[in-house]
Amino acid sequence: MGTEKRDIKSRIVSAAWQLFYEKGYNGTTVDDIIALSGTSKGSFYYYFNTKDELLSTLSVILDDYYEELEHTMPRDMNSFDKLLHINYAAHSMIEEKISVDLLASLYSTQLVTTGDNSLLDQNRRYYQLITRTVEEGQYRGQIRKDMPVSAITRYYAMCERALVSDWCMNKGNYSLGEYSRECMPMMLLHFKVQS
Repeated sequence: MGTEKRDIKSRIVSAAWQLFYEKGYNGTTVDDIIALSGTSKGSFYYYFNTKDELLSTLSVILDDYYEELEHTMPRDMNSFDKLLHINYAAHSMIEEKISVDLLASLYSTQLVTTGDNSLLDQNRRYYQLITRTVEEGQYRGQIRKDMPVSAITRYYAMCERALVSDWCMNKGNYSLGEYSRECMPMMLLHFKVQS
């Protein structure tokens, strides 16, 4: 897909999720999304048949954020600390930009639908970033080397999903970012090389 086409689709997706947060999913119209994204009706319907199809783009929003995050982290930061930073930053972003009700609904549909499960797609930027960070940490001697990178990455992702699921079940009545900052170090301590 060309850069211009990707930019148009990305603008539509970003605008949709901003509006879902501000106005609620049901309160957001296709016309609202077109207006905020600065695109046309033709462009919208080129990529999406209905507003409902935008719900499956949560992984796109998250992955765009992970890419941005990767470029802003100090390269010399301890790799174990990077994992904690990625978790805190992403969960803070989720808390600020994604409606807890919509997120809970999406998580629940992931449990009952078959076929495409975009949040678990190992080709996502999310999994690539976590995998690279774990590999880097093992190379630097900051993360245990006696376990496969894939096993550590899978456990990390499971911990993140657990924290988000718990936050959704509690209707977002506490800070996801701060609770993750408190819990994730304990959840990952097993993988840290003690200096």
